[in-house]
Amino acid sequence: MTSEITVAGGGISGLACAWELLRRGRKVRLFETRHIGAGASGGHVGALAPHAPENWNEKKQVQLDALIAAQDWWAEVKAAGGADPGYGRTGRIQPVAQGAEARMAARVAAARAYWPDWAGMELTDRPQAALLPVSPSGLWLVDRLTARISPRRAGAALAAAIRAQGGEIVEGQAAPADAPVIWATGAAGLAPFGGTGVKGQSAMLALDLGDQPQVFADGIHIIPHTDGTVAIGSTTERDVLDDRTDEQLEAVIDRARALCPALADAPVVDRWAGIRPRARSRAPLVGPWPGRPGHYVANGGFKIGLAMAPAVAAMLADLILEGRDRVPQAFWPKLKAGG
Repeated sequence: MTSEITVAGGGISGLACAWELLRRGRKVRLFETRHIGAGASGGHVGALAPHAPENWNEKKQVQLDALIAAQDWWAEVKAAGGADPGYGRTGRIQPVAQGAEARMAARVAAARAYWPDWAGMELTDRPQAALLPVSPSGLWLVDRLTARISPRRAGAALAAAIRAQGGEIVEGQAAPADAPVIWATGAAGLAPFGGTGVKGQSAMLALDLGDQPQVFADGIHIIPHTDGTVAIGSTTERDVLDDRTDEQLEAVIDRARALCPALADAPVVDRWAGIRPRARSRAPLVGPWPGRPGHYVANGGFKIGLAMAPAVAAMLADLILEGRDRVPQAFWPKLKAGG
């Protein structure tokens, strides 16, 4: 392998891979056909939320490890480039539906079995939160493991760290295919593996709630950020693949206001729509590109791409630089029939 490694894709996955290789002493050039964060990494939400702890499996363990390591990882990015990614382990609060109390109690027990003690999932009838969703049962499920990050600021922070470390970022140009390449090209890069794009929409409201816990209710993420905004999202749409916002987003905003009355008068200051990469297996694609020696894939993050990016980057760096394979078999890229 040459001393320089090429990364294709300027979303969170590609940027994380470039940063991880740089911090381990390799020379890196990253190419992005549009601009940093142009695809699925350009939204607002940034929920670094764990999988439910029931039915534990290898993917959930990888994500948990990534969430635990995220605080130090993002702190290093911030220190290297001087840009704030908006990371904070602020926790999460979820209302409990009528009749779901026993199931949520079982979830708490599973969290005690698999999560670290400080992660602190519990049921409570007296949550301490300014942004409090309506709960039909009078109970809320809270945890201290969930974190948030600002996707756009995270991309900018990684780009700043990469440049500060001596890496090169080339925007508006495709990566040359004749070099060793990590392909982190989002939905457009999933075709050989049978994956697809799924449209998502989100909004940003002007409301300063500081480091209040995020809310997950009725399928909606409501996340206070440190810049005086609250992110709301997102939709999951498989029938339309465009980047225009529409009435589905307006319905999500209305539902969020109904869930959390504190949002009622907060104005919408930005709306976003984009295509998120969903692998056929629903697990991230991480590992060698079959039949293309020297080429690797980091794709398919879908709803957990932000949370998984540091782990994906570390696993690929181990594989490329040391020949050490820590990638779960379920993550290995497989070509679709005829691909």
